[in-house]
Amino acid sequence: MTDDLTLTPRGAPIRSTHVPELRKYAAGDEIDSWCTKCKLMLNHRIVAMKGGVPAKVDCQTCKTTHMFRARPPGEKAEKAPKVATGMSGSSRAPRATTAEKALAAERERTRTWEKSIAGKSLSDFRSYRTTEHFGDGELLRHSKFGDGVVLRIIDSNKIEVLFQDDSRILAHAPA
Repeated sequence: MTDDLTLTPRGAPIRSTHVPELRKYAAGDEIDSWCTKCKLMLNHRIVAMKGGVPAKVDCQTCKTTHMFRARPPGEKAEKAPKVATGMSGSSRAPRATTAEKALAAERERTRTWEKSIAGKSLSDFRSYRTTEHFGDGELLRHSKFGDGVVLRIIDSNKIEVLFQDDSRILAHAPA
């Protein structure tokens, strides 16, 4: 295998961190891989292949066997150019991340709370006490959480209440 070498400012050769993607490899071939013991991109011998891709390699420097790693940790792979699949109009929307889903859920919760509270006067809210019974859609005022609306009755002594910041399970007296 030919090594891609670059020179440091002092003229010392350094092995390049990219892996040639076009070459077909087989067990016994040599390949550059990130050595987990030496913490460098070094020459390795392929021990095992999986699906035409090197799976396990032996470091030629420290003689350890480990999984093949094409690049150092933290370095991202170069994106391959997108190839047309031949299907017209088959573009999918990007998937929403967990943070985006949480933000959307929070917006929806806030919108629901605002819609329930909008246009209500102070007299429409009952003070929350565990000794009182509340029904679906009733408005209550909690000393710590503020104004809320009963979303559902969970069982005879538990209710789910939507407050501005979050929904909470509260106790209430049986009917």
